[in-house]
Amino acid sequence: MPRLKVSLLDYGAGNVRSVRNAILANGYELEDITDPSQIASASVIVFPGVGAFSSAMQVLRKKGYVEPLKKYLAEGRPYLGICLGMQTLFESSEESHEDGSTDPLPGLGVVPGKVIKFDETKVGAVPHIGWNGRIKHQESPVFSYVGEDEEVYFVHSYYAPITADNEDWILTSTTYGGEKYISAVQKGCVVATQFHPEKSGKTGLNFIKGFLEAAENGTLDKAKPIEVDPSASTKLVKRVVVALDVRSNDNGDLVVTKGDQYDVRENEKEGVVTGRGGVRNLGKPVALAARYYDEGADEIAFLNITSFRQCVIGDLPMLQVLEESSKRIFVPLTVGGGIRSYEDPTTGGVFSALEVASRYFRAGADKVSIGSDSVYAAEAFVESGGKVTGETSIEQISKVYGVQAVVVSIDPKRVYLETKEEGDAKHTVVELAEDQRGPNGEQFCWYQCTVKGGREARDICAVAVSKAVEKLGAGEIMLNCIDMDGQCKGYDHALMKAVSDAVTIPVIASSGAGKESHFSDVFSETNVQAALAAGMFHRKEVEISAVKKHMADTGIPSRILSEN
Repeated sequence: MPRLKVSLLDYGAGNVRSVRNAILANGYELEDITDPSQIASASVIVFPGVGAFSSAMQVLRKKGYVEPLKKYLAEGRPYLGICLGMQTLFESSEESHEDGSTDPLPGLGVVPGKVIKFDETKVGAVPHIGWNGRIKHQESPVFSYVGEDEEVYFVHSYYAPITADNEDWILTSTTYGGEKYISAVQKGCVVATQFHPEKSGKTGLNFIKGFLEAAENGTLDKAKPIEVDPSASTKLVKRVVVALDVRSNDNGDLVVTKGDQYDVRENEKEGVVTGRGGVRNLGKPVALAARYYDEGADEIAFLNITSFRQCVIGDLPMLQVLEESSKRIFVPLTVGGGIRSYEDPTTGGVFSALEVASRYFRAGADKVSIGSDSVYAAEAFVESGGKVTGETSIEQISKVYGVQAVVVSIDPKRVYLETKEEGDAKHTVVELAEDQRGPNGEQFCWYQCTVKGGREARDICAVAVSKAVEKLGAGEIMLNCIDMDGQCKGYDHALMKAVSDAVTIPVIASSGAGKESHFSDVFSETNVQAALAAGMFHRKEVEISAVKKHMADTGIPSRILSEN
């Protein structure tokens, strides 16, 4: 067993469990830094900064970590910062401002330069979410087990520009939408990444292995500059997301199920595979999720479809699913269902949406998906003329954990129209392709949002909700379609195009996939950045590798697992 003990600087925000598990998976011991005095005696520090820059720096200051950490870094001792753990090394960030000040919030000031926000008019969707490549500026021991062309996982809205003052720090750079920025730094034994190695699959685990082995054997500071092709660039791949609809069965166990068009009512005997309403139990969540990780899923989403029946704070089985999954799965995990404020009917205790989300993050979730509550928030936002109150679940969670941690799940259904003029100004009307027209040949429709698992329709359209939640602080949209769900006829391109063209945050296409070409088609014909499927993978009708091969064969960038 390795002798090195890793000191984890956990400042109490976001999913640190995955970093912990990635270190343990490489066979190293861990200790938590709970007092500033531990920093000086640490052999190696890993700082997995997750959330918002302001929250991270405020907590570091409040706990008295800033000066001891600066001293540790100035001595050039082994350090691995992740995401915010890299950004906080810079002089400042424009992400957050001190109260009453227009100046950027100061960072640790170790690396020259300030962190700024991506310009969506130049790069497209912001945040930058997904798997992207790396251009090496140094040969470093941290890459001992990492292939040249292996992608890593990014999720951030702010970045560190390359300047003449920080060029000697650059370990890797990455391009997004034509913008080249610093994606990793190293000087001596101080290493930090904008990407998340703990969420980058086996590539990320191998990066952490290379770092820790080099720290242990004293070779970490042996990095050497290399010549870089100034025209070199990287490309963000399109993501394949697997969803697991999870509910409790009659025995109280969590199982993965799949119905059609949101019909998962338990009105027939479990296991029935024919007829609507027959709930098909397709396996236990952790085992299935681990299978999809091994098969190359880029992200996994657990959607708790019966969470409205109970308080999430007491939903121990789902929390346990996340905890167990994060031990075996090193790609992003999203959890959805019941992310809202609660009053416990037994104790009368009130829990905010932020508290609910925090439980999920600490259990291993990287993102939370908000459904019904986001529709109500959008309605209030539109009715108020665009007033931001800071009180919605979207605002509360994104303020603490960053916009990239908040996914809004929208469940619309078509309202068919004979003519475009039948619609009104508050509903975006779209024209349907000939093979997508209504039951009576209707050529147009608008997409009416629903709540409570599709059981209640609201007078607001999917485009209006999407634009509103972007303003409120959502970082991504999971766009479903009740009409296409379970039909295996492909995604609703009209819906996907209408929404992805209307917002600047990434959109995940959902509902309707049944074969490989459905992914390639939606990526080719709309601006969505990811596509999600469930049943076709659960039933092993289509393999994830087959989907990615089809994408690659049609010129769509995808993450292909290395055979090593």
